[in-house]
Amino acid sequence: TQPWRAPGEPQALFPFTAPRWPVECEVIQETIEHIEWVPPEPEPFSPPMGSEHTQYTLNEEQGTIVYHCSPALQGSCFTRARVGGAPGPLSSLAAPLEGPQDTTLLFESRFESGNLQKAIKVGPYEYVLTLRPDLYTAKHTQWFYFRVQNMRREPLYRFTIANMAKPKSLYGQGLRPLLYSQRDAQSHGIGWHRVGTDVCYYRGSVGEPPVFRLSWTMRFPHNDDTCFFAACYPYTYSDLQRYLRALVADPARSQYCTVRALCRSLAGNTVYLLTITSPGSAAGKRVVVASARVHPGESGGSWAMRGFLDFLLSTHADAQLLRRLFVFKVVPMLNPDGVVVGNSRCSLAGQDPNRAYGMALPSSFPGVWHLRAMVQRVLVEREVVLYCDFHGHSRKNNAFMYGCDAGRDSARTRLRQRVFPLMLSKNGPDKFSFASCKFQVQKSKEGTGRVSMWRLGVSHSYTLEVAFSGSTLGGRSSHFSVEDLKSLGRLLCDTLLDFCDPAPAKVCLDLAQGALVLRAHGDTGTVPQLQQCLAEADALLQQQMGHEPGSRGSWSDVSPSELES
Repeated sequence: TQPWRAPGEPQALFPFTAPRWPVECEVIQETIEHIEWVPPEPEPFSPPMGSEHTQYTLNEEQGTIVYHCSPALQGSCFTRARVGGAPGPLSSLAAPLEGPQDTTLLFESRFESGNLQKAIKVGPYEYVLTLRPDLYTAKHTQWFYFRVQNMRREPLYRFTIANMAKPKSLYGQGLRPLLYSQRDAQSHGIGWHRVGTDVCYYRGSVGEPPVFRLSWTMRFPHNDDTCFFAACYPYTYSDLQRYLRALVADPARSQYCTVRALCRSLAGNTVYLLTITSPGSAAGKRVVVASARVHPGESGGSWAMRGFLDFLLSTHADAQLLRRLFVFKVVPMLNPDGVVVGNSRCSLAGQDPNRAYGMALPSSFPGVWHLRAMVQRVLVEREVVLYCDFHGHSRKNNAFMYGCDAGRDSARTRLRQRVFPLMLSKNGPDKFSFASCKFQVQKSKEGTGRVSMWRLGVSHSYTLEVAFSGSTLGGRSSHFSVEDLKSLGRLLCDTLLDFCDPAPAKVCLDLAQGALVLRAHGDTGTVPQLQQCLAEADALLQQQMGHEPGSRGSWSDVSPSELES
C-alpha cells in the first residue's frame, strides 16, 4: 500500500517511464522527434480570404476513405491504461497503394499528441479530414497533428478539416498551419514552418451543433517525403521527460532544482513538480507558482514554459537573483494524459480540468487537485507572490493576461492587479498586449486555476494567454516562432524581478487622499519600472477623469468599466 502523505505534498521521483495510454488506443512503435528551428525571417500572416472563396462543395459521400482510426470511446469512460496502449498487432488503417503510380497520401496519427480520425480522398490531390474529438467526449476539435507520406512535389494539394468546433478562429485572420519535412530537417536543418495558401475558415453545416471547416492549399517540398501537419508547435509528454531527464542528470542545475512527482494522472503518468531556489535556507523567501498544459491542445504554453525554465535555471545574474529571492514551484504539464492522447481540452475524465478546481476530486482530476492542495499548504507558511498558468489562445493575436478583479475590491487592489501585466507589456512591447488583458471574474470561470488560487489568497493570480498565431504589435504582422514563445517565458522572469525589485525606491499608493503618490526612499539614480507603471496608470486615470496634468482626482469616482479602460 502507498504510505499516507499530506495533500499536495510531493512524492519521490518515479523513474522516467514511457507514456501510458488508455488500452483502447493503438500506438505505433516509431519514436517521433522534431528538431528545433527558428526561421531566418518572421513568417507573415496569410492574406484573409473573403467569404466568396469559401463556398465550394466537397463530395465527401463520393470520396474514398483512405484512413480511419476510430476507437469505440464515445459514450464510454476511461477504465485502464498501459504503456504502449492497446495490446496486440496494429490494425491496418491506411488504404493499400495499388502500385508505384498510386499517388494516394498515406496518413497516420497513432503517436503522442496525434489526433486524426479519418481522411477521405475527394479528388486526385484533395482530402477532407476529420479530427478525433477529445477521448470519452464528442466535442473539442481544435488541435491537430498528423503525418503524411507518399506525396508528390509538383501538384497543388488541398486539405479541408471538416469538423472544427469554434465559430471564430485565428485562421480567419491570417494564421497558417505548420508543416515539418523530415527530408528538410535531415538535409537542411529546417524544422516546423508555416505553409498554406487560400487559407479559409468557414461554417460547414446548417445543422446543430454547427461545425466549421478549415481549408488550405499547398505544395510539398519533396517527393516521397515524410511530413507532419500541426496546429501549433508540438510539445509532447516525452519531450518534457527528455528535458527533465537532462536536468536531473546535470550536476550544476540539480543543485538548485529538484524534480519530484506531484501525483500520478488517471492513466498513471507522472505529473512532475519542480522546486527551484538557491541552496541553503529558504527562510523568509516568498513563493512563485507556475503551471502549464492543463489544456493539452495549447502547446504554445509549453514553449513559453520552456523559456521560463531555461532562463530560471541558467547562470544569468538575474536568474541567480531570482533563485535567491524566491522559491519557485513549477508544474510544467498538468494534464499529461490529454497531451499523450492528443486531446484539445479535456483529461481522461472527459471534462475540462480548468473548470474543476472548485469541485475537483483527486480521483477524477488529480493534477489540479494536488496543485491546489500544494498551494494551500504553502500559504500556511509563506506568501505566494504570484501564480501564473500558461495557456494558448485560438481567437486573439498576441500574448496577454487574464487577472482577477471582484469589482468590490478597493481601488488600490484593483490598480495593483493591473500593474504586473502593464510591466510585462513594457518589457515585451512587440509581443504582449496590455490592451487585450481582462480582469473580470465571470461566474463561468470560478473553476479555473487563476480564480481558484486568487480565492485561496494569492493576490496576483494570472492566466498567460499565448496566441496560436503571432503578433500584430510593434510593426509586426507575423507568426510566433518557437523562439518568440520561449522569449515570453524569459520576459515573465524579467518582469517578476522588476515587480519585486529588492532594492528600489519604495512605492506607496496613497488612496486615502484620493490620489496616487510615489515616495522614493534611498538614492536610486533612476526611477524603477514599477514606479513608472504606477505613474502611467495614474496619468491615464487623470486623463480619463478629464483632469489637468498635476491635478488630483479620486479613484472612488471611477466606475469599473472606466477602470477597465
